[in-house]
Amino acid sequence: MRLPASYPMALLAALVALTPLYVLLTLASDASTLFDSHNLTILGNTLSLMALTVTGSIIIGVPLAFISAYVHLPLKRLWLVVFAAPLAIPSYIGAFTLYAAFGPGGEINTLFGIETPPMYGLSGAAIVMTLYTFPFVMLTTRSSLLSLDASMVNAARTLGMTMTMSVFKVILPRVVNGIAAGALLVALYTLSDFGTPAMMRLDTFTRVIYVEYNAFGLSRAAMLSLQLMCIVGFLLFLESQIKTATERHGRPLMLFPKPWQLGAMFVTFVPVLLLAIGLPLGVFSLWLVREGLAEFDFTIAWHSAYASGIAALMAVIVAIPVAHAALSGKAGRVMERITYFGFGIPGIVMGTALVYAGLQLPMLYQTLALLVIAYVLRFLPLAVGSVRTSTEHMDASLVKSARVLGASPREAFTRITLPLTARGIVAGAALVFLESMRELEATLLLGPTGFETLSTYLWRVYEAGYFGRAAIPGLLLVVISACGLAIMLSGEKRSN
Repeated sequence: MRLPASYPMALLAALVALTPLYVLLTLASDASTLFDSHNLTILGNTLSLMALTVTGSIIIGVPLAFISAYVHLPLKRLWLVVFAAPLAIPSYIGAFTLYAAFGPGGEINTLFGIETPPMYGLSGAAIVMTLYTFPFVMLTTRSSLLSLDASMVNAARTLGMTMTMSVFKVILPRVVNGIAAGALLVALYTLSDFGTPAMMRLDTFTRVIYVEYNAFGLSRAAMLSLQLMCIVGFLLFLESQIKTATERHGRPLMLFPKPWQLGAMFVTFVPVLLLAIGLPLGVFSLWLVREGLAEFDFTIAWHSAYASGIAALMAVIVAIPVAHAALSGKAGRVMERITYFGFGIPGIVMGTALVYAGLQLPMLYQTLALLVIAYVLRFLPLAVGSVRTSTEHMDASLVKSARVLGASPREAFTRITLPLTARGIVAGAALVFLESMRELEATLLLGPTGFETLSTYLWRVYEAGYFGRAAIPGLLLVVISACGLAIMLSGEKRSN
């Protein structure tokens, strides 16, 4: 039996995706202790941050999902974009601006003379993470809500049940899988985030791994990385067990609230959106007015775009055979799932593993190539998923017809398959490019000496305390991230 031509490249991609795990296991074997009392503190902080963030995201995200799915609002599409907009701001940017705005001597205190509590520690990190992760819960819950048939709610109302009781007894039990899926995404994001805990001065796994790396404790950093990966792996296992219940689609529920109810919704959720979106944009704009453009070197933006562009190109080159292998048989699907391993590894863990790999291969250490490899390993699944989806939607009879008419497999691929899947390839490349531009942790550890990017420049500015110089890179990253959000929401619109 002849193997599909895509299998060798897909197998190579899967083996490379497993390399960081092998490196971490090798490094961790030299660690003096497996677990100590300090680990308990780190574990407690990490799990507490995760639990608080998940709880806050559910409290904010589920009501917003109901509003965006069922409530008749003027300019409803615009409100959906506004509710999802916090995803367009990397959480470390939110942490930076909230840290600078609150507390004695903060921007709010300086401008308005209002004394506000400082934003740091577990409470500060939980607030920041909640502000920038609740859209995950909102979007997954909203998707589940839109798939429900309103007839069951109407029947419950006919039998005398109030709307509030209908929500809790009829609707919520049917969307619990959507809420759980969003909560798990929030938990995974919280575990992998480095910038927010670091800026909020909270010792979580990601922050301590970075401290150990800077102290040349690679083996200790590797051991902590493996412990973090065990938690991430457990959550990924839980995510794989969640099966979204499907229902026969019917007439969607539509609610027409009274003016005072609309006002109550506005008063409740606008402060959240102002904190998540308005405050960072306002603080960056204020700093831009104070500092101007003179202090920023725009070659930093070029560095970010250059490295991310190469990563996007390499990712789609690898993603095409991986996606086609996944559609060719069970072995190909296994290889595809293995490549998703890199997406589950926090950037700080990936960076730690590849630093050691670079030390063993001097031609790679402190080079742009190693940084691009990290980007590709981290974000390859974004490209694979996009390419595979576009390929699945292609009519297979077109390729068969070309083969019957005498076209070789290569000719059929270049003249039929490739043009018809071009949209998915471009979308996958765009997502990899945008995520690479935002990546902080791996870039800090693997960036070549003197190769500053927008994200690492923001980090250096934070460490040095020159907050005003963060205006331009911060605003550029927000704009870039907004493009990523636009791609995601346009994808939702096409699927609908």
